[in-house]
Amino acid sequence: MTGPSAEGLWASGDGYEPFIGHWSRLVAKDFLAWLGVGTHARWLDVGCGTGALTATILATADPSSVLGIDPSADYVAHAASKTGDRRAGFAVGDAEALPVPDSAFDAAVSGLVLNFIPDPTRAMVEACRVVTEGGTVGAYVWDYAGEMQLIRVFWNAATRLDATVTRLDEGRRFQICQPNALRALYEGAGLRGVEVAAIDVPTHFAAFDDYWQPFLGGQGPAPAYAMSLLPEHRAALRESIRLSLPIKADGTIELVARAWAVKGSTPA
Repeated sequence: MTGPSAEGLWASGDGYEPFIGHWSRLVAKDFLAWLGVGTHARWLDVGCGTGALTATILATADPSSVLGIDPSADYVAHAASKTGDRRAGFAVGDAEALPVPDSAFDAAVSGLVLNFIPDPTRAMVEACRVVTEGGTVGAYVWDYAGEMQLIRVFWNAATRLDATVTRLDEGRRFQICQPNALRALYEGAGLRGVEVAAIDVPTHFAAFDDYWQPFLGGQGPAPAYAMSLLPEHRAALRESIRLSLPIKADGTIELVARAWAVKGSTPA
């Protein structure tokens, strides 16, 4: 049942937002409160995507400035078009070779990015390079193998229909999205006082189609896989997912999206 191309695509901000962007914004608010960076700080958002974390920094952290960097020119353009705040800027760039000078920021953060970076260790070296002494480096990733339920339900249903799909399952592919792995990455980069915490946000769906429709946008591994299927196989997957969801009598669905958050301080 696997189609010709099930790799994640990262080009359409309009496709990404209804799939993950909304839930990422909910996590971002709790993440920033947990991070505890002071006001008037200079922030770098590494892998800013459509600007969910950048927008939340602007709305809740009273920053001096925020620079969002992402390798996707389309995402950078989308984020810039949605952000009118003069404190914010955006640029195309690589997390493993950040186009910014040393010690230019008080905090470097990333949301839902670490597992997509080819060399996370190199990205950590870069994050530490651009943050001032005693500054903050933080990130959050989905708990793909556990309680990121809207994606976990998808892959559980997909693998019931086709066992070969396990190679695409984010819970299996992204071993870095585990507390011990995140801690090891941060401590290995020389960061001090490393902490890891779970952040849970509710994901409410008014009806099954509210849950299913974002998977047809093609943005990310699961939607890309869904759209790679032949129509009859996609319909079978849709039905398998529908039968496995806790749909209430009124048609609503209540799930949880868990993210693992990690933070540390650069050596003073």
